[in-house]
Amino acid sequence: MRELRTEEFIVNMGPQHPSTHGVCRLVLTMDGEKIVKIEPVIGYLHRAIEKVMENRTYSQCIPMMDRVEYVTSMSCEYVFSLATERIAEMEVPERAKYLRVIMLELNRIASHLLFYGVTAMDIGALTPFLYGMRERELIIDLFEMTCGQRLTYNYIRIGGVSKDIPKGFEQKCRSALKVIAEKMSDYEGLLNENPIWLKRTKGVGILPKELAIAYGVSGPNLRASGVQYDLRRNDPYCIYDKFDFDIPVRYNGDCFDRYILRLDEIKQSMRIIYQALDGLPEGDVKNKKVKLTFKPPAGETYTRIENSRGELGVYLISDGGKKPLRVKTRGASFNHVQILPHFSTNMLIADLVANFATLDIIMPEVDR
Repeated sequence: MRELRTEEFIVNMGPQHPSTHGVCRLVLTMDGEKIVKIEPVIGYLHRAIEKVMENRTYSQCIPMMDRVEYVTSMSCEYVFSLATERIAEMEVPERAKYLRVIMLELNRIASHLLFYGVTAMDIGALTPFLYGMRERELIIDLFEMTCGQRLTYNYIRIGGVSKDIPKGFEQKCRSALKVIAEKMSDYEGLLNENPIWLKRTKGVGILPKELAIAYGVSGPNLRASGVQYDLRRNDPYCIYDKFDFDIPVRYNGDCFDRYILRLDEIKQSMRIIYQALDGLPEGDVKNKKVKLTFKPPAGETYTRIENSRGELGVYLISDGGKKPLRVKTRGASFNHVQILPHFSTNMLIADLVANFATLDIIMPEVDR
């Protein structure tokens, strides 16, 4: 009897790879098609944004924050503005708070629609991508209507927002939400009972709750593992405590739960937007005391919000000058890359693609 022996070999997945959603490199030690070891390699997109912001005025930092995580740029603008406002103990007009919530939740829906389409395409289904991008376009049109931009918005500013919503925005927003709500059944119908989709996602890439907590996993990936934690509810900011919404949670921690949880969150975001539109007050949209040469008093803060990918934070130090002394951002995707070696081994390389996709990692948030 001859003994059949296999020999391990190294495969580079990325940094140029359509399924790594940016320049992420995964060094895989393979035994046939089974993954024995994963080593994530980051740094291919490092742009020194934090250091650049330390050489810009506070107002000039907002366009830089847009590029930290460009899929939900509104969140990046907001967290820096909120950190600055907390150091300065600045009041923000009530109307601006409502507009911020509307834009943040619209951006969250747009991000999850992109996730829905791209994740399905990574695993082999093209039609969901076309569906998701079609409805996402309705939201991008609203952003373009408001601030003239479709990706990096520079809309949420220190002390409020850059301008009020234009005439017709509210009606168009309600119409877009109605269309998205009607199409949700199509999204679920395409995949939720598809035997190939279920085979590729159910029971694949199970992230245990204890491991997720230990590695600082946050956002939908944490809630899909059974932890009902959302900063909008657990550490409220802006005016989220005024709205009635649920925090979706799933308990299997697999690829399917990470996928379906984001569809659940789209429904809750729509609830928040409807309430914000119904209660939108009149008034100013920006604190008029904020000038281009704005100088907050000396101080420091760590401010965090619930981004579409998890906890997005800014550690900010002011020395009283017109430029921040230190800016440090915290993106959820960094933690999500680091857990890959701990729960993605002993699976087929095709399943790693599904696992990576459902973590919803975006590399600009990692390489800051």
